[in-house]
Amino acid sequence: MKTRIKIALLLITSSLTIFLFFWGCIYYLLQNYSFEDFYKRLKTRATLAAQRSFEAEGIDAESLRILREKHLERLDQEKEYVFSVDTTSSLDETARREGLPAHFIQGILHEGYRQLNIGETYYAGIRHSDASGTHVAVVSARNYYATHHLRFIRNLIAISLVSFVAIIIFLSFYFSNRIFSPIRNIANKVKLISSENIHLRIEERENDHELSQLISTFNDLLNRLETAFAVQNNFISNASHEFSTPLTAIMGEAEVMLMKDRSIPEYKQTLSNILHQSERLNDITKTLLYLAETGYTSRVIEQTILRTDELVWEATDIVKKLIPNSSIQVDMSLLPDNPMKLKTQGSKPLLLIALTNILNNACKYSDNGHVTISIASSDQHILVSVRDNGIGIPESEMQFIYEPFFRASNTKRYEGYGIGLPLCKNILTIHKGNILVTSRLNQGTTVEIKLPLASNPTAPVRPDIS
Repeated sequence: MKTRIKIALLLITSSLTIFLFFWGCIYYLLQNYSFEDFYKRLKTRATLAAQRSFEAEGIDAESLRILREKHLERLDQEKEYVFSVDTTSSLDETARREGLPAHFIQGILHEGYRQLNIGETYYAGIRHSDASGTHVAVVSARNYYATHHLRFIRNLIAISLVSFVAIIIFLSFYFSNRIFSPIRNIANKVKLISSENIHLRIEERENDHELSQLISTFNDLLNRLETAFAVQNNFISNASHEFSTPLTAIMGEAEVMLMKDRSIPEYKQTLSNILHQSERLNDITKTLLYLAETGYTSRVIEQTILRTDELVWEATDIVKKLIPNSSIQVDMSLLPDNPMKLKTQGSKPLLLIALTNILNNACKYSDNGHVTISIASSDQHILVSVRDNGIGIPESEMQFIYEPFFRASNTKRYEGYGIGLPLCKNILTIHKGNILVTSRLNQGTTVEIKLPLASNPTAPVRPDIS
């Protein structure tokens, strides 16, 4: 069953329940009131009849009669029964003579007042005692209100119920369709979106906060999916290029060498070229595997308390050995006075890979120009900044720098695979840190690494045993 039908049925059921409860209470109260009020009228008339018959004499009796006729309207089929209870006659004989039930008369004698209804006729009787004996006054009448007014109210409730059900069914389905119509429109538009036209978006609605939030959330999801598709396509394109180049070189060298017999030096040169291309393939494969491992953030790594300044010095020494002509300067002016603010918790091998990659890129893309690395600290984080004066990154390409195999358009004369920055980002994500790259074309690049302070900086720094 569709949700809109469920909601419509729920509205109909709840509204109908409220309607029946409301009118049921009104009818019940009116019915009780009509009976009680009618019995009070009968009792008043019975009392007057007893007083007129047994207490008043002459002018008083006539006054009571005039008072009754003037102020008390005559009820429908009203009758009076006034008689004395003779001890010589049995109760059954009196009941037959007066045309009243014997148990009703007996109840009046025992209790002093009794009321009774037979069909639509209602009776009220009182006992009156004086020196002359015991007397009974009974007044009966047909309850016109109960037989006509309550019947009218019942008919009114029935007609109202039918009208109410018709109206509430119409309104329930109308508003249910109206409420779910935007959702159906959203669903229909979503069905039109696929990987071929993922650029399509759902138009946001005004003055509809909940639906606007839903549409905005879905559009954000589409943005992320579109970015993911673009990254995937770019990754496949770049990875195919990076793999196909050495593979093509290897196959070309092998085909050329197999065309005819070659000399030993030629075979050695070809094998050397094949080995170089194979090593390149091996490097790409290992880097991709490492990138995949670090991208899995739930991977358990051994973490220890580390001194960030020591990591910087060690990474600087590694890069200087790899690039002897490099010019790296460590700026110590921003070091905090408290050495505890230099401690972070993490994996030394992984953080060294991140730092050496960033320093290596800074030296490479500045043609071994001047590179400055500085360390600062706040109450919660450690900040490592690497600045160079190299070729920079075009502004339009900054959004792609964390995509695997992406290389800026101005880096064609530099060797590399475009995996360094994505690998650094994954490593820092594992360590609950982040990386920020700012760059200006032909003016240089600044890479800022932010790491959280160690939760227990007083713990001893464990030496690396890897």
